[in-house]
Amino acid sequence: MKIIFMNQPSAGIKKKMTNKLNKPVFMVNNKLTFRYGLSKILTAVLLLLIINTTAAMASVISYKKEANGLLLKLDKGLMKVTVCKDDIIEVKYTIFDSFTTRPSLIVNAKWGLPVFKVSENKNQVTIITSKLKVVINKATNNVSYEDVYGKELTSEDNKSITPAAIAGISTWNISSQFNSPKDEALFGLGCHPTDTGSINYKGRNQDLAIKYLTGAVPVLLSTRGYGLMWDNYSASNFYGAEAGNTKFKYVSESGRQVDYYFFYGPGFDQIINLYRTATGKAPMFAKWAFGLFQSQDRYMSQDEILSVKDNYRNNYIPVDVIVQDWYYWDPYPIGSHVMNPARYPDPKKLIDELHKSNIHGMISIWPLFGKGTKDFDTVQKMGGLTSITWDNIVTHTFDSYYDAHNPKARELYWDMARDSLIKRYGWDAWWVDQCEPDNGALLDERRKSDFWTGKGIDYFNTYSLEHSTGIYQGWRRDIPNKRAFFLLRQSFAGEQRNAAALWSSDISCTFEAFKSQVPQGINACSSGIPYWTSDIGGYHYNWKVPDWSKPDFRELFTRWFQFGAFCPIMRIHGKGERAIFSKNWDEGTRSILLKYDKLRYRLLPYIYSLAAKTTLDSYTMMRSLAFDFRNDTNVYKIPDQYMFGPAFLVNPVTEKGATGRNVYLPKSIAWYDFWTGEKVSGGKTIDAAAPIDKMPLYIKAGSIIPMGPDVEYATQKTNRVIELRIYPGADGKFTFYEDENDNYNYEKGQYATFTLTWNDQQKKLSISGTKGTFPGMLKQRTFNIVVVNGKHGSGSVATTNIDETVSYKGKATVVKLW
Repeated sequence: MKIIFMNQPSAGIKKKMTNKLNKPVFMVNNKLTFRYGLSKILTAVLLLLIINTTAAMASVISYKKEANGLLLKLDKGLMKVTVCKDDIIEVKYTIFDSFTTRPSLIVNAKWGLPVFKVSENKNQVTIITSKLKVVINKATNNVSYEDVYGKELTSEDNKSITPAAIAGISTWNISSQFNSPKDEALFGLGCHPTDTGSINYKGRNQDLAIKYLTGAVPVLLSTRGYGLMWDNYSASNFYGAEAGNTKFKYVSESGRQVDYYFFYGPGFDQIINLYRTATGKAPMFAKWAFGLFQSQDRYMSQDEILSVKDNYRNNYIPVDVIVQDWYYWDPYPIGSHVMNPARYPDPKKLIDELHKSNIHGMISIWPLFGKGTKDFDTVQKMGGLTSITWDNIVTHTFDSYYDAHNPKARELYWDMARDSLIKRYGWDAWWVDQCEPDNGALLDERRKSDFWTGKGIDYFNTYSLEHSTGIYQGWRRDIPNKRAFFLLRQSFAGEQRNAAALWSSDISCTFEAFKSQVPQGINACSSGIPYWTSDIGGYHYNWKVPDWSKPDFRELFTRWFQFGAFCPIMRIHGKGERAIFSKNWDEGTRSILLKYDKLRYRLLPYIYSLAAKTTLDSYTMMRSLAFDFRNDTNVYKIPDQYMFGPAFLVNPVTEKGATGRNVYLPKSIAWYDFWTGEKVSGGKTIDAAAPIDKMPLYIKAGSIIPMGPDVEYATQKTNRVIELRIYPGADGKFTFYEDENDNYNYEKGQYATFTLTWNDQQKKLSISGTKGTFPGMLKQRTFNIVVVNGKHGSGSVATTNIDETVSYKGKATVVKLW
């Protein structure tokens, strides 16, 4: 046993307990770090003795079978293994005499009483469900997970709870370590906008403390067929290369128990389905949310926003949303919820004018209150403010965050925003900025703050989750016929249930930043957060406005726009004028932007159907290649390719000046170049042409893609005529979805679907009868069927030489081609 005095934080809680005054730091076996004084040496020695006992494995003394699992008494503490479902297991472990009783903030499922059996021998206790074997080692209490055939999926190596003092707070570090073969690949853990590392977390570490430009969604997907979710809200770290890259671990800086969930797929789609079963389904966005968002930092007046509207509509450029970013309240304090009447004389008329042009409005509202406002005084009086402040970069005041963990404060906050802005003027969407909460480098102040639920150190990562909970619940109650849409700068596990889309924060206008966004978007969606977006072009260039008229910036914006067209949410935003109509673009650049904008809108029948599948079946639209090609180990380390739905292999061009890029075509029967129709076999890497007007897109054989007409906004036409592109070479299936495009009647079953099935051997397309109905549903439509063959059926524009035309009236029909 040694006491070591050092000035660097330990690897175990890296960066979280930095000594700002450069005082020595106390370390034990390179695991714990805390500030100390000479008067605390004796206490430190006592802690060492506790550490030696708590770090050791605790053995099982006895167990009790309960209705939903096993309660195990250990020689040091307790463990509970809960069978939530036959493929969802929760494990709790503590060194104390009881578990914490606080309800989970991320798990909202009400579990039933699943059927399971228990067996025992000298060395282990085994829980057996219809899909899993959960084996508990009596000597170590380590839990291992096997499929029904006895194949190990993963196993614990150690769970530990050790004392620590952080930011002057006495607490306990929580850690879970798992065995991990070297060929395992790990995905998820949220969005980390400036992270330039690999997409695969095996072999590398990740900071999981939510702060400015660092996210955290503690959900992990393994290519071995399982997922893990940690139910701990403190600042944490993931370590992916332990013990020579044969183990990984999750370390949280505060808590009194290990608490995690195990999900068995084995497919990634099923793992995400189980995660959303536990934490909440993602509601449908309105159809307009899948069109183009036009935003800028920042529009300064009502007239300016209306001029943007006019320029889009007068030039027949597709767009669905225009965004009012921050400081429309200037010179009033933040949190006043006032649009400066000198610049916005009639906000209701502004929104009405947008609506007349079939454009929706989104407004930025922050969870902060500046002093000197009635709202500040009201929230302060009811005890709804925190001690967390933001150093306002505009006014240089320290403005206060409200307590989003306090239900009454959430309700009051919503009421204020509803009555002052959202419902009063008719805004359609809410930009939830600055919701980390962002208090710069003063992270210890967040730890020391007192939330309604407890100390900030224990709720470090859940502010955005609780904030979005309040505004979503308020919206659903008070604006019942308009689907909620919230754009958030941070997400945590469970946030998808609050109609939240995640964007990757204030990234820079560089190719390096752009390159980082691709794997971050993929991993955010692999974490169960289905809707992700980035600022197309980046937010700032060294905190200044880029000169978008320069060729290098035009190239960057063009490549980023191509990528944005194949993200779940498509948004232009950042410093400087970059609307498609902008004079910053030469005509060559503008024509490329228009091509991809129009392609996005032609794909809305495909995208909206995928959005429905996301809500109804817990689907993931932006898909790590491991979702569909988990057994192809070549895809595990590819950071810049992904599937967009079941058909599109998307390959963004992120290198400046590139006219081509390597594209790995996963092992599949065949792939088609979307632009040329050329058929290529899978399981190999090709050199794909990528001139400035082309982002390589490949379509998997067997795909069926419904494409709509050219439109200027999402609901302009009713999909009366649909081009159905079929890519032969394999069987395929696609479910087409329609509803009223807004409101929540789909939750009452008011929607319609039909299934398109391609039999490749028989060259036969079967269209099922329509299931379901909704007000205004089409009774008849026309399908223009195109079987892709080389140039025939390739590219983004409508195909003129149709193979077969079918009039569909909702009855099942079969079309024989060739």
